[in-house]
Amino acid sequence: QLQLVESGGGLVQPGGSLRLSCAASGNTLDYYVIGWFRQAPGKEREGVSCINRSGGRTNYADSVKGRFTIYKDNAQNTVYLQMNSLKPEDTAIYYCAAAARVYCSGYNSYDYWGQGTQVTVSS
Repeated sequence: QLQLVESGGGLVQPGGSLRLSCAASGNTLDYYVIGWFRQAPGKEREGVSCINRSGGRTNYADSVKGRFTIYKDNAQNTVYLQMNSLKPEDTAIYYCAAAARVYCSGYNSYDYWGQGTQVTVSS
C-alpha cells in the first residue's frame, strides 16, 4: 500500500519561496503519476501540477505556470514542488496524490492521498 507524506509548508511573505515534499513509502514512485493539489478555505480543490511516471513530463495550472516547478528524486522516492514568487492567493492546504498510470491525463482519478500541508502567504 502506497503511503504519501507531505511536508515543507509554512508561513511566507509575498514574493517568497517554499519547497514542498511528497515522500512515498510502501512502493516505488516509478509506478505512479504524482499530482499536487490545493484547497483554499471555501473553495473547491484544484489541481496545481502533475509529473508523469518517468518524471519526463510535467503539467501546471495556468495560475502557477512560471512560478512553480515539480520534479522527482527517484533515489529519495520523493516528489517536490518548488514554489517561487508566492502570492496571497496561493494560500491553501496542499496535498500530493498518486495514480497508477503512465501519464498525468488531468487531475482526476487519483488513488492515494497525503494528509496535506498548510501554506500561508501573508505579510
